This record gives sequence, C-alpha cells and structure tokens, in this order.
Amino acid sequence: MADEHDGEHRVLVNDEEQYALWPRHKAVPAGWREAGCAGSRQECLDFVERTWTDMRPRSVREHLASDSSR
Repeated sequence: MADEHDGEHRVLVNDEEQYALWPRHKAVPAGWREAGCAGSRQECLDFVERTWTDMRPRSVREHLASDSSR
C-alpha cells in the first residue's frame, strides 16, 4: 500500500484563501478550488510556502483592515 505522502499532489485554496495539499487522484472537495500547482508533495509545499505568506483567513484580514481605516 502506498504511503499517503507518495505520488502526485495538487494545491487547493478555499474562499478564505487557506491552502491545502490534496492527492491528485481525488476529486476536489466542495468549497475548494485548484490553486495552480500540481506535482510532488515537496513541489506543492514549496508553492504554498511562497504563496501563503499571511496565515490569517481572508475575512480576518479584511476585518482588521477595515478597522484600521476608521
């Protein structure tokens, strides 16, 4: 049986701009979409590290930005 870390992955993102690695052979779950990266687990992790620079959910970032503009 193959280890879950083996094989091809893809990076998914949700409406809150949170990222996840997902096995390429599985269907994309509801509420998620492809983020434009597929490959080895390490390639996907590298993409997430470069892309997801602010770990706060989008709604929190927007709320804090609106509070600071008052």
